[in-house]
Amino acid sequence: MLPLGLYSLFTLLLWEFKPVFGTIINTRANIPTSPPSNSEKLAPTLLSFSLEQDRWPDWAGRHSQNVYTYNALTNYAQLTGQPPKIRVGANTEDRTLWGPNVDLVSTVFPAPNETTPYPEATSMNVGDEYYRLSRFMPRGTHMTWGLNLGYSNVTNAVNMAQSIFRAFSSASETTRNGVVLDLIELGNESDLYRGKVRPSNWTISQFVQNWIENMTPVARVVKLSVGGPVGVIACSFVTRIFTATGSFNAGILDSEPGKYITHISQHWYSGEFCNGGDFHLRSFMSKSAVRGNLTVFNPDITATRSRGLVYVMGETNSIGCHGAPGVSNTAGAALWAIDYTLQAATLGIQEIYYHGGIGFKYNFFQPIALDRSPVNNSHLSPPSQPYLQPPYYAGLVVNTAVGRMAGSGMTKIVELELTAPNLSGYAIYEMGKPARAVFVNLNAWLKSDARVRERSVYHIDLSFVSTAKEIKIKRLDIGYADDTSSLMWGGQSWETREFLVSGREVTETRSRDEGVDIRETEAILIWF
Repeated sequence: MLPLGLYSLFTLLLWEFKPVFGTIINTRANIPTSPPSNSEKLAPTLLSFSLEQDRWPDWAGRHSQNVYTYNALTNYAQLTGQPPKIRVGANTEDRTLWGPNVDLVSTVFPAPNETTPYPEATSMNVGDEYYRLSRFMPRGTHMTWGLNLGYSNVTNAVNMAQSIFRAFSSASETTRNGVVLDLIELGNESDLYRGKVRPSNWTISQFVQNWIENMTPVARVVKLSVGGPVGVIACSFVTRIFTATGSFNAGILDSEPGKYITHISQHWYSGEFCNGGDFHLRSFMSKSAVRGNLTVFNPDITATRSRGLVYVMGETNSIGCHGAPGVSNTAGAALWAIDYTLQAATLGIQEIYYHGGIGFKYNFFQPIALDRSPVNNSHLSPPSQPYLQPPYYAGLVVNTAVGRMAGSGMTKIVELELTAPNLSGYAIYEMGKPARAVFVNLNAWLKSDARVRERSVYHIDLSFVSTAKEIKIKRLDIGYADDTSSLMWGGQSWETREFLVSGREVTETRSRDEGVDIRETEAILIWF
């Protein structure tokens, strides 16, 4: 969720751009011949996922693998060579109790309503089998599991950790299936505990002390070690009340469990829909707003990396509180996610974990049938079958851009300087040479626009030194920014019964000197 002051700034930034329509606008992209000094390495898991803990069995599968989740993640893995990382936790990690006599999970949910058709559980009890469902993730998946700090119950945190480690023991089916426990996380968005499960004047120093008191016995019992196979991800704040830098100053890294911290996490959303509201898609699709929402973390990124730690956006998405209808579930949100993910990478954020839950409006995909609409809680008869949403295509574009060489550490990214309003561009380098470029036209082409004007186009002249005479182009083809389906990536669709690709790939080949056209509400990937 976004604090009020930054939300106001976000709104101002969104309305800053006033596009020119119905014309062809010429611009130029100067692509450096080698990675500039400010380029950043790309991780093959740049685009990863955070899942709400209460409905984990629905994502993974209760008795066998959920084929929809498996296929959706495997499609991405085929592009980079590694599945997205999975973090299971969020709000309900702080509402979970482990019990020795619980077979899988028992949950208590509040009543749904029009604003929140699929609310999160208010409490849940889990047993060992709950964590063993990790075995159903694609081979090679690296996972983060959340522990309950909200209750400040050391015994429960230790019990949860022991159960998680049993699920990933050397003899477990999870390990045999090639699924890896990377990190454990104690507490979700503990800056929001203030006035709820902690005093309203709770300070970051008190948070650090509370975290140490709970994490120390956990680390001892599961035998964490410096440089060991399982590390700790810390902070996971969602406001600027607490910061990573503040936790460093309060001594978190100097503590006994602090030496096991390998990752620092920040959560962030570009607004919130907790009480409903009216969000405008054209306003949301803003290059300046994306940068304004991410660059505020530059000091924390610098402080984290200077200590040899990895900085990630451990939970994020478009609009907080499960998304806003007409924005989070649209093609415009797919373009936003491409720009947001690649922009984060240029700032040194190693991974972006897009949050999801069953029936959330901003999900990249819905992995089970739904009997109520995620948009307004209306009854669905018959129930909707599992389906992809437009943001899923953002992952296809991003992972194609990242490529299979990213795991070698030889792939870098830099943002291109472009003068055209609301046009974003990025160059990707492999082994020191330009390999690909991504351009995203964030100008919104809405259904209502088609009645009054023509769709505008940017013509991009490409300027760089290369022996390549031709370029290959692949397009994310979108009818309108407010479409909620029917996107095509290179002439192909993944909106099929089991999320498997359909159609023949379509690419364009043209002379490098011709440049390339990109319509408003479109993204393209260029190979050099």
